Amino acid sequence: MSKAHPDTRIGHVHLKVADLDRAIRFYTEVLGFDVMQHYGTQAAFLSAGGYHHHVGLNTWESKDGAWPPPGATGLYHVAFLYPHRAALGAALKRVVEAGVALEGAADHGVSEAVYLRDPDGNGIELYRDRDPADWPRDAGGELKMVNSRLDLEALLAEAE
Repeated sequence: MSKAHPDTRIGHVHLKVADLDRAIRFYTEVLGFDVMQHYGTQAAFLSAGGYHHHVGLNTWESKDGAWPPPGATGLYHVAFLYPHRAALGAALKRVVEAGVALEGAADHGVSEAVYLRDPDGNGIELYRDRDPADWPRDAGGELKMVNSRLDLEALLAEAE
């Protein structure tokens, strides 16, 4: 069986939302993305750094829809990777200042992450990876991820 090319990455996520304007406000004002294009009144494409889009938002099948019920299948979360700890701290600061509740935070050894939900109930992970040389490994050299407490105050102190 052939494997995916090692440089393969997730290019973007496209989310169904109930209220496009509300979703745009969250992703621009709280998470800091830029609107790259509106697709009529039913969709928008957002990015960081001028890319064509990292996040697509649409109401094609979901206008005025409800959150998915607990126990249903679907997206668990989308994860946004920040380039370093200060950038993750700045993202966390925007979330806190916007009054968005965190659902969790963890130090996974390989990464540090905070978890929240957007206004449509989509799970979001904001994280940064540690240098692979610093990843925890067992005696046999195998990756050994953890789920430890993340010091949010220290992370906020590093905000850009």
